[in-house]
Amino acid sequence: MNKHAKVFSWPVRVYFQDTDAGGVVYHANYVNFMERARTEWLRSFGYSNAGMMKELGMMFVVRSIKLDYLKPALLDDMLTVTARIKELGRSRVTLLQTVVRGEELLTEGEIHLVCVTADKFKPVSVPDVLRKQWS
Repeated sequence: MNKHAKVFSWPVRVYFQDTDAGGVVYHANYVNFMERARTEWLRSFGYSNAGMMKELGMMFVVRSIKLDYLKPALLDDMLTVTARIKELGRSRVTLLQTVVRGEELLTEGEIHLVCVTADKFKPVSVPDVLRKQWS
């Protein structure tokens, strides 16, 4: 299987701090859940965010996010947040991410990341060491 199609999954428990007074996950917290999953997805390829900045002199920044909220997550839910590569460009990576509860799709999103230098935030090519693992 092509690693572009490989789906990475990360478990997330909904805590009180994630919800509004009614016990429903506040919409902005889905962005946080997806960020955690992307961070762990990168770790699965051998790189932490700090490690990339130190060893490769680069990092990924979010260029844009499109989210569709389909059903609410609730206090104490056990969720699975996924990430997989949709497109890999020279300096851009497009990820598809979902938040599911069991088999139920709650939120889906498309996240556009740009690879930039750690010091000047100038776009650079995705490092070959990552590109090889992703293709």
